[in-house]
Amino acid sequence: QVQLVESGGGLVQAGGSLRLSCAASGRSYSSKGMGWFRQAPGKEREFVAAISWSGLVRNYADSVEGRFTISRDNAKTTVYLQMNSLKPEDTAVYYCAVSRQPPAATMSGEYDYWGQGTQVTVSS
Repeated sequence: QVQLVESGGGLVQAGGSLRLSCAASGRSYSSKGMGWFRQAPGKEREFVAAISWSGLVRNYADSVEGRFTISRDNAKTTVYLQMNSLKPEDTAVYYCAVSRQPPAATMSGEYDYWGQGTQVTVSS
């Protein structure tokens, strides 16, 4: 089992930055890729970013490429999402997740464990 706790969400003006953190506990975190997804009101959950267990491979959704950066600290069992140049359309609940395998998976079906989510609101 893995427990995930997200933090760092909040209200920010367009053009601002936020850094999300996701602390993982439990043995199943080891050797697994991790990802961030988001869900806006009335929309389906969508992929945002993923990072492999080694940290060497990172995948991003086209909508956040160049603005968001995913990273991880395996010693602290934590994954981060640095979000810069935020836009109102980035407003959503952001979820972190642990995948079944080491690679940086982009499909939600490849993830076994999910956090409760943290709200990010970007005002215009």
